Order: sequence, then structure tokens, then C-alpha cells
Amino acid sequence: MLNTKDYYNRDLSWLRFNHRVLQEAADERNPLYERIKFLAIFSSNLDEFFKVRVSDIRQIKQLDKPLRKRLITKPNKLLRKIKKQVELQQKEFGRLFFTEIIPALANEGIQLLSYKAFNEAQQAFSKKYYKDTLALTQSLSIREDQPFLENEALYLVAQMENEALIWVKINEATPRFVTLPSSDDKHCITFVDDILKHNLKAIYKQDFYSVKISRDAELYIDNEYSGNLLDKIKKALPNRVYGQVTRALIDELTPKKLQQKINKVLDINETDIVNGGTYHNFKDLFGFPNPTSKNLSFLDLPPLLDNEFVGYSNTFEAIKAKDRLLYFPYQSYRPVLQLLEEASNAANVLKIKITLYRISNDSQVAKALINAAKNGKDVFVFIETKARFDEENNMKWGKVLEANGAHVIYSYPGIKVHSKILYIERIEANASRAYGYISTGNFNEKTSRIYTDFGLMTANPKITEELCQVFQILERQIIIPKSKQLLISPFTTRRQFTALIDLEIENALAGKTAYIILKLNSLQDAKMIKHLYKASNAGVKIRLLIRGICCLVPGIKNQSENIIVTSIVDRFLEHGRLYVFGNNGKEKMYLGSADWMTRNLDHRIEVITPILDRDIHLKLKEILELQLNDNVKSRVIDANQNNYYVAKDALGESSQHQIYKTLQ
Repeated sequence: MLNTKDYYNRDLSWLRFNHRVLQEAADERNPLYERIKFLAIFSSNLDEFFKVRVSDIRQIKQLDKPLRKRLITKPNKLLRKIKKQVELQQKEFGRLFFTEIIPALANEGIQLLSYKAFNEAQQAFSKKYYKDTLALTQSLSIREDQPFLENEALYLVAQMENEALIWVKINEATPRFVTLPSSDDKHCITFVDDILKHNLKAIYKQDFYSVKISRDAELYIDNEYSGNLLDKIKKALPNRVYGQVTRALIDELTPKKLQQKINKVLDINETDIVNGGTYHNFKDLFGFPNPTSKNLSFLDLPPLLDNEFVGYSNTFEAIKAKDRLLYFPYQSYRPVLQLLEEASNAANVLKIKITLYRISNDSQVAKALINAAKNGKDVFVFIETKARFDEENNMKWGKVLEANGAHVIYSYPGIKVHSKILYIERIEANASRAYGYISTGNFNEKTSRIYTDFGLMTANPKITEELCQVFQILERQIIIPKSKQLLISPFTTRRQFTALIDLEIENALAGKTAYIILKLNSLQDAKMIKHLYKASNAGVKIRLLIRGICCLVPGIKNQSENIIVTSIVDRFLEHGRLYVFGNNGKEKMYLGSADWMTRNLDHRIEVITPILDRDIHLKLKEILELQLNDNVKSRVIDANQNNYYVAKDALGESSQHQIYKTLQ
């Protein structure tokens, strides 16, 4: 649905989140190369948005007119709103890049030059570089009919006098940034686009302009229970490159006649076109060179080693003594890897069960599981092959695990397994003892360095017995879990969260202390939002920390006046999820993998655990308080999602820096 007084559209809200990323690029408190990195993140995020979300909206347009009329969401109207907001952000991006970032680079002795600023030596270098390097590697075609433009590839286009178009694809292997000769102490860099455009103009006597398209990246897999889902995914993957165009990013200086010709040959309309600047594919800024010896990035914050594991003969003994909390990337991911490595080698370990959603290309987690299988352990791995853009990597590891003796089950139709859980069973004193790990983040040692996530290690049988049930569901040994502690989607999560909110409402109406604190990536589910409104009207004090999508509209009289929403975008991507309920002074706290989105509550396997250890409860509350009181990187999410800073230009320490110090 589009924005209303009680519901903010999810796609427009996501664009407001990406604007917060752009704000980080504008924030002069960030080191220069971190600001450049935030520009790259903004660009990369937007590419994925068009490949996924915009493609979904376009599919709605294909429905029969009677069906479309019954929809709350009007796709054409929403697409126009998206286009308007994206173009405003693109203009802000361009202003920021050209009027702030490029001058800031110059102040550090790094000149990013367009061809017009080349001196004679640089022009001569450009000509030779084109002849010796670029001319041999670029794909060029001259045609009047429709070319096939690859998804997110960068093209240069010009129109010849006979109306035919010249299309030049910039080879992906070509470095986007080229170092130019310089006679002084300045470091000169240019986009390879400038070298190509000038040399191509010299040959074809026409100006060239940048074009980039995004294509629908959905796989459109038949989710029926007949047939092999893995085979369906394998067959669908090659078709992703041929998806329908969802965006054409065109240089705003492109002449109208040429733009009309491009529209015609690509069979796109005005809604599909987004006017960009002279340069596209700014995600290439991830690789922008630093030719100086200066440190223009964040100072390193090495992951801390958790002293709570010191003094024990192995990780199992540390967990058996007490539940253990890990908070990445502030703390090292090493205990997770160590737990798996110890389990893979220990003679008394019988079973290892794990869910994998996104793992790294060179996964140490997978290697430990392979070692365990080779050592005769009963290794069960559920691999979610529908994790978007990770399908091939997940299938690759699945086959390797199977080949080494692990029991691997892949995706089920109609539901995703999004939980991040591990179950280990071993023999201790002639009896079976179970250990569990429940996390908000993936089993991925690479992303654990940039995403903030919580992980709970426990040997508490109240938790491990129910964790075992989740794996029994995945192995199809049982259909419905019987859980008293864990919240398990799609079975109990919605019902139990609703009951927890109802209890706060009851306490508020009785004059008792009543509050809710939620830390989520996204809040989209309309039913849960309505229940939060009901709680607000009953007097429950609600604080929400929402990193991304927030469809709830806060601060509205007689609706949400007791709800405050803030969002933190900072050095690390906020990814952890916590849920806190006042419970009349006997506070309840949970952590887990589920956002409050309909898909997480009703259409995915998610696992959320209560925090039963008092020390961990207090530590998590301390972390939450630091984030709720952040006045450096926190933005207020108001009814219009204007992204105002809580305290503009504050010079204190952000909550992320304070958390790191707290954990030292």
C-alpha cells in the first residue's frame, strides 16, 4: 500500500533507509575513504532494490485489470513515487560527489580528473592507453535493432548520422580507475570512462553517453511440492541474466533525440528511466585507489577475544559452566569456529546439526563440518538454496558436504529457513549432553567483521531440547514443535509476541509499569504494527530501534504518541535483533533471527530464544541503552521519515564506539 496516516509504504521507507547511508557519505566526521565507501554502498543497495523490489512491483502490473483494481497498492503510482525519490537522491549523490568528495580528495593530494582537465602528457597517455589496452578488450557493436544489454554492465552509446547506435560495453575486467602521469607531487586519477569517451569520439566523431540497466533478478521458481526444487533452482539461475529491464540509468546530458532512440530500441518507457550523472556504477568506488601513504579510513577496531572462554579446557566446558554471549564484530568470531572445530575432532561428539543461509566462498564453517563428517560424526546440514544471490555458492557447498558424508537437505517449497542455529550432541559421563548456538546473523566469518550480530551459546536443556525439535521439523520427523521457551516461526512467533504485547497493555491499563523495546532490521507487518498502536493508546511506552524499513508511523496523536523510533547507520551494519518486554518489573528479553515482517513471522523458519542468564540479560540491556541514547549516529524516524539526526553535528562517541569500549 502507499503511505497513509497509519502505514508508511515499505519500498518508500527502504529508500529513506538508503538515504541514511547517503547521509554517512556526507558526514565529515567520517574519514574521507569511508565516505567514499558509503557512496559505493548506496549505489550497490540501489542496484539490488531495482533488481528485486521494483521487479516485484512491475509483476503486479501484469495482473488482469479487475485484479489490479482490488489491490491497495497501485503499482504505477508507486513506481512514479519511487522514480521521483530516486532521482532526488541521485541529484544529492552527484552534488555530494562533485562538490564535496572530489575537492576533499584534492586537499589530500589526490586529483580525480575528467578529460577536460588533462594536460598534454595525460592526453598522450590516454591515447596510448586506449590503443594498447582498451581498444583490444572492449565489446563494440553498431546496430539499429535492439541490443541485449547485460544486467548492471556499463555501456557507452552514441548515435551515428544514419540513425544507428554505437554500443560499447566497458569490460568488467578493465580497471574502472586509471592512474595518470603527473609531474608534481599530486596523484592524478581518472575514470576509464573518460579515456574511452574521448578516444571513441576521435574515431566516430560523435559524443558518447553512459547507460546502465538493471534487470529483474527473481528466479520465479515453481513452489509446488512436485519435482525437485534444487533442479528447479539450477535451471532458473541461468535465466536471471535475461530478466526484464527494471531500470535504465541514463546520463542526464544525453540529447533528447538519442534518449528517445534508446527508449525505442530497448523497449522501455519513461517510468523505467532514471536520470543519473555522467558516471554510473558507483559501486566501483569500493575499489577506489589510495595512492598516498595517508590513512584516510577508520582506525582498525580488531575483534576482541572474549576472556570468558579463558581458563577452560575447551569451549564445551565454558558453555557448560554458563551461557555465553558473543557480539560481532566487536568480539571475535573465533569461539564459533573453535566450537565447530572441537566438535569435529572430539571422539565423544555424536551429532552436529546446523542451518546455513549465507556462508562465505571459503567457509571455515563448512570445512569444519566436512572434517566432522570425515571423522564419522552424524552431520546434518540444512542449506537454504533460495537465499537470493547466494544460491550457487550454497549449492556448491552442499555438494561438497554431501560428497564427504554429511546428510544435506536443501530448500523446501513455499518456505525459507532463515534461522541461524547449531545443535551439538556429545557423550559426557555415559550420558548424552546437548549444546546449542542461536544467532541473529549467518554462519559467515567474513560478514561477522562488518555486521553487528548477537550469538548465544548454551547448554541449558530448556533451550537445547526445543532446538532439537526445530531440526526434527527440518528432517521431517515431526510437523509441529511443542515449545515453551523458544519462539519458532511460522508456528508460535506471531502468537507469542502478540501475547507479550497484550500483557504490556494489561499492565498499562492497570497502572503498572509497561514498556516495549524492539531492535529490528525491519518493521513491516501490518498486524503487529496495529497491535503496537493499540499498546501505545493504552499507555505502553515503546522504543523502537529500526535500521531499515519502518512502516509504522510514530508520534501521531491517538495512534502512536507513545512510540519513539530511531535508526542507527554507522561504521558497522546493524543486524542484531532484540525484543524486550517490561512484564511489570520482571523484564523478558529475547534474541533471534526474525524481523517483524510478514515473511519472517508466517513464511520462514525462524528461531528466537529467551535470555535466561541474568548476566547476559544485563549486558544486552546495557548495549541497548547505549544505542537508545546515541546522539551521534542516530536519526529520528518521524511520520515523514525525514532522517533528522537526534543531535546534528554532535562530537561525542557513537554507540558503536562506546559498545566496543564497554566490551574491552
